[in-house]
Amino acid sequence: MRSLLLQIVAVTAINLKSLPQRLWLSLSTVVAVTLVVVVLLAFLAMANGFSRTLTASGADDIAIILRPGSQTEINSSVSHDQARLIEDAPGVARAADGKPLVSPELYLVVDGVKRSTGTKANLPLRGIGERGAAVRHGITLSAGRMFARGANEIVVGKGLVREFSGFEVGQTVTFGTTRWTVVGIFEAGGSVFESEIWADLPVVQSLFNRRNFFQTVRARLATPASFAEFKRYVDEDPRLKLDVKSEADYFAEQSAQTSDLIQKLGWPLAIAMAFGALAGALNTMYSSVAARATEIATLRAIGFGGFPAFVGTLVESLVLAAIGGALGAVATYLAFDGLTASTLGGNFTQIVFDFRLSPGLIGQGVALALIVGLLGGLFPAIRAARMPIVAGLYA
Repeated sequence: MRSLLLQIVAVTAINLKSLPQRLWLSLSTVVAVTLVVVVLLAFLAMANGFSRTLTASGADDIAIILRPGSQTEINSSVSHDQARLIEDAPGVARAADGKPLVSPELYLVVDGVKRSTGTKANLPLRGIGERGAAVRHGITLSAGRMFARGANEIVVGKGLVREFSGFEVGQTVTFGTTRWTVVGIFEAGGSVFESEIWADLPVVQSLFNRRNFFQTVRARLATPASFAEFKRYVDEDPRLKLDVKSEADYFAEQSAQTSDLIQKLGWPLAIAMAFGALAGALNTMYSSVAARATEIATLRAIGFGGFPAFVGTLVESLVLAAIGGALGAVATYLAFDGLTASTLGGNFTQIVFDFRLSPGLIGQGVALALIVGLLGGLFPAIRAARMPIVAGLYA
């Protein structure tokens, strides 16, 4: 056994030391694997960043109330009477003045222009009441002030300002036939709310002819444990007949749909490219075996077995793939991690998010690289192990 291990180490060392003799072939394999890993990790980082943005937006002590069967806010409707009943529900937290922390809201789609492309995109305009900011966690103004009640004024999320032009404080924007003045920019801890535009609810209702209903109601609860009592109240009151979800669950559902779609696009594309990289790896390793035919035959003639030749060739392929995987991970981190982008969310509006690369995702990319290296080196390794001594010496 010790002799076999020594033979494996010796053959593997010889193979790796001879890599410079096949520099361009080896380099082509490394580059191909690197590109595969970059494509895969870019999609995974995109899905991860989108998911983190949405899941960080929800809280267990905030309930969101929608029309039964509505999967998104834009498809929901809640009447004025139902909103008033929700204010009297048990478990609802109250402000210092004793009023319930409940916010009936409208969610509309307006146009914005992307900074990067100059093209139009759907943006969310949310009409909120005086408790709208208070029912959410971590809302702070980073510039300007909050909109005045009854005025055509808006405040915009920090992420939206970063991705879309014309929303700096003091700018005037037009939605439909109405002009609005940007009076403030708010932060929301990197959550999805930073992709929104907020305005006074009665003004939005009036200007967009939505006077008779809201789309959702948000209620801040006394504690997360109050959710069960609150939901039971809504479920048992025949005048309500509404769906109740914790904000955390609502955004988890929203993130799952889009992040799954992104991953379903990324993996097939990466696997298709992996077949190209696999062809390159096979070509490289078959060329490596052919170039070292005399060397392999000589080792066999002096007593080395076929198994060390098999292992040495396979390790060579795995090393090249590992280098490609590592380079792909580094390149993706440098090029994409923290990159800001926007894409359509469940409400058919743009959500601004950052690409986020995690150790787990890097592990998936490197694993794919090693699989390419394993498959690319397997058959050449078998050929090296079975090469007849005489044929190798004559080669």
